[in-house]
Amino acid sequence: QVQLVESGGGLVQPGGSLRLSCAASASIFSLDAIGWYRQAPGRQRERVALFTGGVSTNYADSVKGRFTISRDNAKNTVDLQMNSLKPEDTAVYYCYAVMPHPSGLRYPYWGQGTQVTVSS
Repeated sequence: QVQLVESGGGLVQPGGSLRLSCAASASIFSLDAIGWYRQAPGRQRERVALFTGGVSTNYADSVKGRFTISRDNAKNTVDLQMNSLKPEDTAVYYCYAVMPHPSGLRYPYWGQGTQVTVSS
């Protein structure tokens, strides 16, 4: 089992930057995947940026070139640097992880979410 705690959300003007951080209670090196999703009001939760297989990263097309995901295996943290923020980036951002089980099953875990609001 892994607990995920996000921090760093807030209110920022269009064009501004924010950095989100996710602290995991387990070694992120052992996870199949870890990263960020978001959910805007009235919309489905969508993937933002994700590490898979330890080193591979993938980003949503809407954030490519603006957002950067990074990890610190020693601290068990995953950060999301968000630059050139747009009003459409407004959402609750969730940290997400997938933990493998010896049975072969893979279990998803979610953080509680942190609000990001981009508005002038």
